[in-house]
Amino acid sequence: MRREDRESDEEVQVNPYFRQKQDRVGRPGFSYHQKVIVALRMMAYASLADLMDETHGMSESTCLDTLEQFRDTIVQVYKDEYLREPNQEYLNRLIRKAEDYGFSGMIGSLDCMHWDWKNCLTGWQ
Repeated sequence: MRREDRESDEEVQVNPYFRQKQDRVGRPGFSYHQKVIVALRMMAYASLADLMDETHGMSESTCLDTLEQFRDTIVQVYKDEYLREPNQEYLNRLIRKAEDYGFSGMIGSLDCMHWDWKNCLTGWQ
């Protein structure tokens, strides 16, 4: 069985919200994939929840619930390994690496918007 056909991903195992359920008249509700796609699209494109109704048939409130559940699940699953405060050793390594590339003082300004970029599009300057 293909991975796409299973709902055994970590998010589904951690949060039953992502399991496909039936609505009150017995029709299948939104699948795991539909919910995750909506959450990812909302985050990636800063899409409004009410716009998802047109493309995915998901109401605004369901989109917002899905986004919130997705966020909470990702934090719960990955916080210990990936979502942690940087320690001093890690910060020192980042600072050294940034200085090697000519970006001294980048910590605290990770977007580097204060730098002049010679190849920057004129609309952004």
